[in-house]
Amino acid sequence: MANPPNDPAVVPGLSHVDAEGRPQLVDVSPKTASFRQASAEGWVTFAPDVYARLRGTEGQTKKGPVLTVAQLAGIMAAKRTSDLIPLCHPLPLEKIALRLDWQEESCAVRIEATVAVHHLTGVEMEALTAVSVAALTVYDMTKALSHDIRIGPIQLVAKQGGKQDFQRQDFQHTEP
Repeated sequence: MANPPNDPAVVPGLSHVDAEGRPQLVDVSPKTASFRQASAEGWVTFAPDVYARLRGTEGQTKKGPVLTVAQLAGIMAAKRTSDLIPLCHPLPLEKIALRLDWQEESCAVRIEATVAVHHLTGVEMEALTAVSVAALTVYDMTKALSHDIRIGPIQLVAKQGGKQDFQRQDFQHTEP
């Protein structure tokens, strides 16, 4: 049964729903493969005393080295994005670079991911997924110290390729 014309599920311009409002995987076959790259960033913020304890152990907890494990988790997540996000195309990723840095002034860990591919569709979701899972891993590895841990913001900071490039204006990009 088709959705009524005023059904909010049918939104003109959305590529992942058909005319009846049903989900669909976008047909990218008419596109030409090109270089696509995206960068995302996220933050995990701690109370000052918890941050000091983490830095005092050089980021080592009973579960292991926090930043190293989170970096690996983010890389693994980027590779599995299409398994996690419905209607996301599986992509043969060529680059996944994650950088996690201690931020003394804000008692936080800053996470940046850059993902690249030569393909028919972009890699924004892969970069955002890498940052998100890395942030969740930092939380998981440090929650024994405190549950007062904030994740976010997580945001796309740049994308290259496809219909249009994007660069967040308030972002100072450093290549991971």
